[in-house]
Amino acid sequence: MPVKTIEWVGGQDGVARMIDQTLLPAELKYLDVKDVETMWEAIKTLRIRGAPAIGIAAAFGVYLAVRNTPGDDYAAFKAELDRAADYLGSARPTAVNLFWALRRIQNLAAAHTHEPVPAIQARILDEAKRMIDEDNTVCRAIGEFGLQTLLEQPRRTSTTERPLTVLTHCNAGGLATAQWGTALAPIYLAAERGILIHVYVDETRPLLQGARITAWELQQAGIPVTLITDNMAAAVMAQGRIDAVIVGTDRVAANGDVANKIGTLGVAILAKEFGVPFYVAAPTSSIDMQLESGDLIPIEERKAEEVTEGFGRRTAPVGVAVYNPAFDVTPHRYVTALITENGVLRPPYTEALNRLFTPTTAGM
Repeated sequence: MPVKTIEWVGGQDGVARMIDQTLLPAELKYLDVKDVETMWEAIKTLRIRGAPAIGIAAAFGVYLAVRNTPGDDYAAFKAELDRAADYLGSARPTAVNLFWALRRIQNLAAAHTHEPVPAIQARILDEAKRMIDEDNTVCRAIGEFGLQTLLEQPRRTSTTERPLTVLTHCNAGGLATAQWGTALAPIYLAAERGILIHVYVDETRPLLQGARITAWELQQAGIPVTLITDNMAAAVMAQGRIDAVIVGTDRVAANGDVANKIGTLGVAILAKEFGVPFYVAAPTSSIDMQLESGDLIPIEERKAEEVTEGFGRRTAPVGVAVYNPAFDVTPHRYVTALITENGVLRPPYTEALNRLFTPTTAGM
């Protein structure tokens, strides 16, 4: 079973415990977060990362901000809650799950204004914990649909003894969610059921989430994994080594355009060129029906030092200009299917996504 990325430890005076992913793979260390400022820093600096995981972290962060608000002053409580939501939302702008979780907590508080503040505080903590259970259920469902889709995919070779071989980019595994992952959930289910499977992992520059995190968690789970640099993806596809690509997403627009870690677009274009299906594991909480296309998705830009001095060693001239977007957008024409917890969506995506969402869930 994959490791737990984030959980609540203790009662109402407890802490949000998470794996500090900046230390992987050299060290497995847990961070106990006790206040909203530490939670903001953990999200911003990628101590916790992955769209579903940072949504859960943000929900706990709001609770940490308001748990000591006096119980007889709803106005002060609500003002602090809204400040915390705005503050946490500024940590990372691209992942829609972050804002989905914050709105969910704000809506919960607004629906219980007749209750004493301590009761609302308890509800917020319970809601954040519930997000973990829901995330595990969602990821297992994505795993089921994803594995079925992968097994239906024709192999690139006729050798029946050859494992099903997939390529992934960045980390959409257990460490990007509460536990099971999105893109890696089908992989874990395959291993659980004795299905031969092999995973090629892109390094994912400049922060090497694939090398540091995906390769580590797959190795921990005993799943065969081969690490490649980002610029090797074309070669391994050209050699017929890859049956399918599966990645996660931080936001999907209403037309099926997908924002994911920088480099995903290049992988999608290569997959199209070499006839390899390109699947996106997308929980509905990552789908933003308010944005018509990926052109409207805000793209986070990160500091230059991540490129010029990655992991403490200078690899570029001092003073060189750097462009460091954290994400890119893959147009829907490159996406073979979106794998959600409610089923597999195929083109045309505008119609498929509209069918997926009812009036009560659209735009979550």
